[in-house]
Amino acid sequence: MDVDAWSPAEIAVRIESLGVKKARADVVSILTLSVLAGAFISLGALFFTVVVTGSTFGLGITHLLGGLAFSLGLILVVVAGAELFTGNNLVAMAWASRRISGRELLRNWVLVYLGNVLGALATVALVVLAGSDAMGDGAVRDTALAIGRAKAALEPVRAVALGIGCNALVCLAVWLAIGGRSVTDKVLAIVFPITAFVAVGFEHCIANWFFLPWAIALGAEELIPGAARNLLWVTFGNIIGGTLLVAGVYWLAYLRPGLHPTD
Repeated sequence: MDVDAWSPAEIAVRIESLGVKKARADVVSILTLSVLAGAFISLGALFFTVVVTGSTFGLGITHLLGGLAFSLGLILVVVAGAELFTGNNLVAMAWASRRISGRELLRNWVLVYLGNVLGALATVALVVLAGSDAMGDGAVRDTALAIGRAKAALEPVRAVALGIGCNALVCLAVWLAIGGRSVTDKVLAIVFPITAFVAVGFEHCIANWFFLPWAIALGAEELIPGAARNLLWVTFGNIIGGTLLVAGVYWLAYLRPGLHPTD
């Protein structure tokens, strides 16, 4: 049995083929797995919030620990199996190779995004009912509100830039995970890029569908306009980071006409 990682060229072909399957999956399966992904990413976001609350290690170490905690979300998505909008930006490789249509690509993205949002909001409801914000004598609530306020205050240009950086790293994490053959390979491939994006403060649209509604549910209704602005521009940035900086670059390197294995 081969235990070596798949080569980058082989990863590109695997992602292209996987993109065809994802784009043509049935609606019930897509929505079910997308709701799961929204919940998984939200659990990672909740884990992050608890871990950084009350930390006295300083910014760098605190964000490092928080990033490690947040990695739980993508590990669950990849290993347990779920459909995440940001990772599915890699489906664009199948579109670039003309193996799926633009309509099929957009159908996948819209359905997955919708399911992710439903999963995130359902997790917000569960966390509110569970009173998770009361941990640490209310310290977790203070952290959740601070995170929500910081995100809602982001200006559009900065939100787009932070979204680009985030999904470049998320899609690289997915890329590396697909190159692994064992669960251990996949987990290790995910941890470093995800920890990095969280530690440096990049923005993930699906995670923000948990962070921002949670802060609003805790009484910060004034954040609604800023939250809507954040979600719009971060989503736009995530699409650029995933499709152009990862899917586009690797398609150009390995799958463009003349280089594709079928040519």
